[in-house]
Amino acid sequence: MALVLNNLKPAEGATHAKRRVGRGIGSGLGKTAGRGHKGQKSRTGGFHKVGFEGGQMPLQRRLPKRGFKSLHAGKSAEVSLTDLNKLPVSEIDFLVLLQAGLVSQHANQAKVILSGKIERAVTLKGIAASKGARTAIEAAGGSIVE
Repeated sequence: MALVLNNLKPAEGATHAKRRVGRGIGSGLGKTAGRGHKGQKSRTGGFHKVGFEGGQMPLQRRLPKRGFKSLHAGKSAEVSLTDLNKLPVSEIDFLVLLQAGLVSQHANQAKVILSGKIERAVTLKGIAASKGARTAIEAAGGSIVE
């Protein structure tokens, strides 16, 4: 038999019959149908919203609200001076860092930090730099264009 879409079916023993509750004593799930005796959860429509604690103040309302994470805050990536030193180009902008794999694709801005050494002159365009990194770049003969 050829494998055709209308002939596909699960492997032997891979599927099980659906559990049929409330179908008599012989099924093992007759009478109360696995709901136990009495109480809110045994009755039809006897469910309440998520987090409801029977009228007690729910946990998510008892705990204090803390912190805030802005959805509009920019995702900034950090680049070290050592990484800049390894780049083959002297004019560095965000696109160069992205192509070199130094910043994530999710980042939308980059900042150079004072980590490592830089021994050649580079020009940063549209990239922020920390105070220490700025002095190190300028000491090596480079510049930063905002």
